[in-house]
Amino acid sequence: MNTHAPTAGAPIDRASLPALFAPREPDTHKGSFGTVGVVGGGPGMTGAALLAARAALKTGAGKVLVGFAQESSPMACDPQQPELMLRDARSLLDTDWGVSAWVAGCGIGTGALAANALSELFVLRKQTPLVLDADGLNLLSTGDIQANWGPGPVVLTPHPAEAARLLGVSAAQVQADRPDAAWRLAQRFQCWVVLKGAGTVVCHPASGLRINTSGNPGLATAGTGDVLAGMLGSLLAQKLPLEQAVPGAVWLHGAAADALVARGIGPIGLTASELADAARALRNGR
Repeated sequence: MNTHAPTAGAPIDRASLPALFAPREPDTHKGSFGTVGVVGGGPGMTGAALLAARAALKTGAGKVLVGFAQESSPMACDPQQPELMLRDARSLLDTDWGVSAWVAGCGIGTGALAANALSELFVLRKQTPLVLDADGLNLLSTGDIQANWGPGPVVLTPHPAEAARLLGVSAAQVQADRPDAAWRLAQRFQCWVVLKGAGTVVCHPASGLRINTSGNPGLATAGTGDVLAGMLGSLLAQKLPLEQAVPGAVWLHGAAADALVARGIGPIGLTASELADAARALRNGR
């Protein structure tokens, strides 16, 4: 195992992501673009799961289901995005909905209900791609849910503090050498790692390491990580190649923020919920 981070490859930019802008064939239907399952949104954090789910839908997923990590769903319908199918995590995980990619952890909390939901998800997902974010990463760092870690593509999306918990170091140490920290995580868990921050690092043990070129300080606000997780799940559900889907979502997320700032929206006061519409426009060539 190579524990030393390789030299970064080509920067992540628009020109390197042709799959992100490939036109859709006319004879497609919602099943052609996959189903995203979002597991998160514990008590007081319902919005985190909704931000991820809305982003997944607006970046092209055919269907999106949300399982809230609560005893029952806190809402029957999302009035802002009624296309989303809402339920509690138990009913989502107990039924085969044909999920093509999972997004887990956004606002899920770290209690027993959250840990049990993630453990069950790890077992049932088999080879289905999984994006693990936020408190899902914090639960992973405790080791309580690692016993159920299974095969199949996984994307971890830590910010520096979450990466530090996973590595058992300080956030300052992570920031001192971000490529090295991301690479060590990718090696340890044998998965994709998206280390968020200025110059987001994307790496995988078999695919090397790249640095993203898009984004601005407008992303330094609550909920933008949830939006990124939803975008990742969406592109994975649409079956973009992993080498395009993971860096593609990272670039699209930052480019959406750049497009908003260019229109005079932020960077100060830019909100996470504004990103999905801007990302949709970019994917459609606008």
